[in-house]
Formats: sequence, C-alpha cells, structure tokens
Amino acid sequence: MKPASYAVALLSVAALPAIAAAPPFETTAPVAYLIDLSSGAVLYTKDSDRRMPPASMAKMMTTHVVFDMIKKGELKLDQKFTVRPETWQKWHGPAAGSTMFLSAGEQVSVENLLHGVVTLSGNDACVVLAEGIAGTEEAFVARMNVEAKRLGMSNSHFGTSNGWPDEGRTYTTARDLATLALSTLRDYPDLYRKFYQQKEFSWGKTLGKGDNIVQANRNPILGRIEGADGLKTGHTDEAGYGFTGSAEQKGRRLVMVVAGLDSFNARIAESVKFMDWGFKAWTAKPLFAKGAQVEKASVQGGSESEVALVAPQNIAVTVPAGFAAANMKMKVSYDGPIKAPIKAGDHIADLIVTTPDKPPAVVPLVAGSDVAEAGFFRRVWLGILSIFGL
Repeated sequence: MKPASYAVALLSVAALPAIAAAPPFETTAPVAYLIDLSSGAVLYTKDSDRRMPPASMAKMMTTHVVFDMIKKGELKLDQKFTVRPETWQKWHGPAAGSTMFLSAGEQVSVENLLHGVVTLSGNDACVVLAEGIAGTEEAFVARMNVEAKRLGMSNSHFGTSNGWPDEGRTYTTARDLATLALSTLRDYPDLYRKFYQQKEFSWGKTLGKGDNIVQANRNPILGRIEGADGLKTGHTDEAGYGFTGSAEQKGRRLVMVVAGLDSFNARIAESVKFMDWGFKAWTAKPLFAKGAQVEKASVQGGSESEVALVAPQNIAVTVPAGFAAANMKMKVSYDGPIKAPIKAGDHIADLIVTTPDKPPAVVPLVAGSDVAEAGFFRRVWLGILSIFGL
C-alpha cells in the first residue's frame, strides 16, 4: 500500500526542545545502512542505493518465499524433497562454496533444508529447496523476483536462489536488503525465531570416521551483541564480505546492512561496532503504544463511514541518547477514501514522522476493526448523499 499525498491528516505535536546533530559514526564498510524498526528512522546510510551483488545474502529471499508458502499452508515443514544427482554433482566439493553436505538421492525435509540455508548457508540446500518447490531453480527464482517487486525492492533482481555469481544478473542494494529483512521479521515472526537464532546445525558425515559434521552459524553479531538473532552473511570475490543483521534490546529492534568489506575479520569488527553504536548512541522515545488509535480514515462504500487507524506495534521516535524528543512533525498518509471491505489489521495508512537531521521515518498503521461493505439501503442512502454533495 503506497499512501497518496492528497489524503493526509496532520497531527498536532507540542513544540519540544531541539536535539543535537546525529551522533558521529565512521565505518570502513563501503556500503552501510541502519534502521530502527521501533520508529522507522534511518539512523545511518552510506551508499545504500548502490547496486551490488548480494552473494549469500540473496538466500534471505529464498527463505522469505519459503516462509510465505508455509504460512499460507502451501508447504509443510515435514515435507521432503529428494536431492537430484545432477544437483549434488554441481553443488558439492570445494568449488561449490558453502554446503550442507547433502548426498545424492537423499530425502530431506523442508525444515532441515531451511536450517541448511539459514544456519549453514548451504548453496546445495537452496537449490534443492528451489527445485523441490518449483520444479526448476529458474521457476523458483521467478517467484523470488515477483516477491521482490511486491515488497518494493525496486533496485533488486535475482538470477539464482543462492546468490552464486551469475555475471551481474543478481543484484540488490543495502536499502532493499533491509526492506526484505523487515518484511521477514514482521510477516513471519515465529518462523524467523525458529530458524534464524540457531547457533549451529549438524548434517552429513565426515569421510573415514563418519562423524557428524557440525557447522556454526556465520552470523558475526550472534553471541557478541545482546539480542542478536539474524540474519545472513554473504561473501564472494566479487561482492566482498557483507552482512544483513538484526538485534532487539528492550523492545527496540534494529536492522543493519554492511557490504563490500575486504575480510572475514573486518566483517565481524564492523558489524559489531555498527550495531553497538545503533543501540548506545540512539534511544527511542515512545509516541504510541501498540493498539493505540492514531487517527481515523474515511471509508468508501462501507457499513461505517470511518475506520480507526491504530499502531500495530509500539511506535517511537529515535533521538540521540541523552537528549529529549525532537521538534518533530507527524502526518498520517493514506490512499483514500479507503474502499470497503476492510479487515482489522490491514495495512491501510502510514505514520510519517519528520525530525531534524534524519530522513522521514515511515511506520505502518493498520485498521482497528473490520468494516463490511454497505448493505443495499445504506448504498442507496450514500448515493443520495453524494448527489447533494453531502
């Protein structure tokens, strides 16, 4: 839902003390982006709209599509797919990059393949999932691109399910990766917690002794930043070292992206430093509690003429730590009047908060109740009112 500027309600805000400039931060990462989900505020941006290869961060979209299918009942966690010999042949051995160590002919559940994608970054697991779901990897990738378009990832395109170098067909931006992460967090919270927080996963056997192969999650902030629980690293020679990460502390969630770093250790250092700065240099000041009514929107052709616009989560404004809330402006923007029927929880408007020194923060607002289509007599009455301009 993209709000239209012609349907805007301005909210009055008391004048508050002005804040200091944004806290300084420097990173060696060529690309960096940090957003506070509690307020929608972008805390830091550095070349965040530059198109770049995502490497294995592309697997976030594969996971996102699979999560969506599970949520809709189109796919089950215990459903099994068979590893095609041709797929195994292509995606095993040192030249095939990160692997889950699948075997040809092996039947593997969707649940275990997801662990292989998320925790182990298995290129083989990605392709087996894609082929099992859509028949071919190409057909699954088409679903990825449809979903990217739906999410508004206007500077992204996927050519593979796993981010393997493909002569530039797969590209994205830091801003788009953050958009993808935010959507996964909001739309599939239970699946996110189930798969992204795991510290290690075991699959396959070693040659010779046949010991279990245990691999650690590559997430550089897991165990280093309080509340860290996702998302995905990426590395190729072309892309360098990158990471899209998230952490939550005291109800405040941040999503970060760094990309183009030149070493494994630099990715750890810059990721930890970036997320730590986001939590310590900034603080969130509450605006609306979850479920609070922010405004009302006009309804067209409904059993009610208005619907409440409520906060789907706690909404705050982010300011430098140690300072009061900013001089700010708030407006509610929606494409209206909104046509009935409306379901409670539908995203039908946005709260736009503008503060000094930062881009406007955009936070979704949802319908507070169902609004059915108008019955026959009400439609007649509404028609009469429209004739007389009432």
